[in-house]
Amino acid sequence: MTEGQARQGNSTTSVLGRRLGGELLKLRTAAGLTQGDAGRVLTSSGAKVAKMEGGWVPIRDPDIRALCELYGVRDIGVVGGLLELARVDRERRKAKGWWDDYSMSGVVQEYVALENAATAIKAWEPGYLPGLLQTPEYVRAMRRTPMSVLTEESQPDDEFVESRLARQRRLHEEPLLVLQAVIYEAALRNIPGGEATAKAQFEELLRAAELPNVTLRVFPFSSGTHQGLNGPFSIMSFGEPGAMDVVYMDSLFVRRWVEGGEDAAAYDVLFEKIAVHSFDERESVVLLDKLRKEL
Repeated sequence: MTEGQARQGNSTTSVLGRRLGGELLKLRTAAGLTQGDAGRVLTSSGAKVAKMEGGWVPIRDPDIRALCELYGVRDIGVVGGLLELARVDRERRKAKGWWDDYSMSGVVQEYVALENAATAIKAWEPGYLPGLLQTPEYVRAMRRTPMSVLTEESQPDDEFVESRLARQRRLHEEPLLVLQAVIYEAALRNIPGGEATAKAQFEELLRAAELPNVTLRVFPFSSGTHQGLNGPFSIMSFGEPGAMDVVYMDSLFVRRWVEGGEDAAAYDVLFEKIAVHSFDERESVVLLDKLRKEL
């Protein structure tokens, strides 16, 4: 779903709300029930159930339990996953975070807020380094490239760098974000800003690779081509990985969410295939150190 599809008049859905609502819709459909059937169990209307399934309203725990009972869902893991996603969504809707003080576009602010709420992220980057691992010099150089005008961002340089560094605190402060990053070799051999920027950036990557919550791998040229070269994507987990994931894709002109289902699962399969054909952690560190020394 794109940013524009997340609004109707003055109402706004949330990514996690749509993810949760989609799961409830799938369970209701599998049970052969209508929104009216679900509404009666909640002593409400089918219209309210439609809003819940569309992600337009936060959902209370008693309502989730009642709907799971109606739909015949007895799996504790499934129910627990829905409850956890609902909790994170409720907290996200009412919380004011540091990102609210920055002039980010709506979809970027939504991503940053969810990144802050996530427990784990799998990131594939074919062209640039993951934002969570970029140095200030890298960020500034990237924004000064001639092609940067094609991806207009309203934030001034200093504010953009500050917000990028604020995001990176999740890798160092409790609760630690677990990051699995796979970077295409091309992104390492084409560092914005040239040698001066590259040395500090490689040193930062090597430091990050030593963190217990960071797994860093390089997909080398020698491993050939694959579908992931079409663009970067991030898989965000908010509980047990895989159960309630959402996928974010940041292409040149369109930013898009994939909110669960078979499509999100396909991205997870693709990420794992890319990782399998990448250098392992030790080999990746060896390459990073080699590139640093060659400068």
